[in-house]
Amino acid sequence: MSSREEHTRYAPKEIRFLVVIVSTSRSRNKRKADISGELALSLLKEEGFKVVNKVIIPDDPHKIDEVITKYVNKVDVILFSGGTGISPTDTTPDVILRRAEKVIPGFGELFRYITYKKLGTVAMTTRACAGVIGKTIVFSIPGSPHAVELAIRKLIAPEIRHMVAHVRGLA
Repeated sequence: MSSREEHTRYAPKEIRFLVVIVSTSRSRNKRKADISGELALSLLKEEGFKVVNKVIIPDDPHKIDEVITKYVNKVDVILFSGGTGISPTDTTPDVILRRAEKVIPGFGELFRYITYKKLGTVAMTTRACAGVIGKTIVFSIPGSPHAVELAIRKLIAPEIRHMVAHVRGLA
C-alpha cells in the first residue's frame, strides 16, 4: 500500500466546505463580480467536494467570528478567502488563530513558499494560515484568484481527506 493510499484509507468520502469571501466592498455591493469566490466553488466541486454554502462578509472581526461560531462542527472545512494581508482591516488570520485549538503552521509556510517561487518576495505579505476549531478545519487564504487556485489545487485538495480523518479521530 502506498503512503497516499495509507493516508486516505480511513478518509471520509464526503467533505463539506463553507466558502467565506471576506471583502467589505463585495459585501456592500452584491452585484460586484466575485471572481475568487466563484473560482473556489468551481475548483472544490471539480475536486469532488460538497460546498454547503458561500457567504460574503465585510472585513470585520466580529463578522468573521460569527461565521466561525455558526458553522464550526457543522461543516468539515471553512475556507476564508480575503483579509490576510497586513493592512489595518486585514483581520481574518487574527480571528482564526485566536480561536484555533490547534494551529497547522505548515499550511501557511507551504503557501508562502510556493508563492515565493512564483511571485517572489511579495509572498511575505500574506498571513495565510490554518487551524482546527472543534471538528472543523479552518483555512485563511488571500482573496486573489491566483491564491485561491494555489491553495485549493496544490495544498487543500490533495490532503484534506487525510486531515479530516485525523480531526474526526478516524486515522
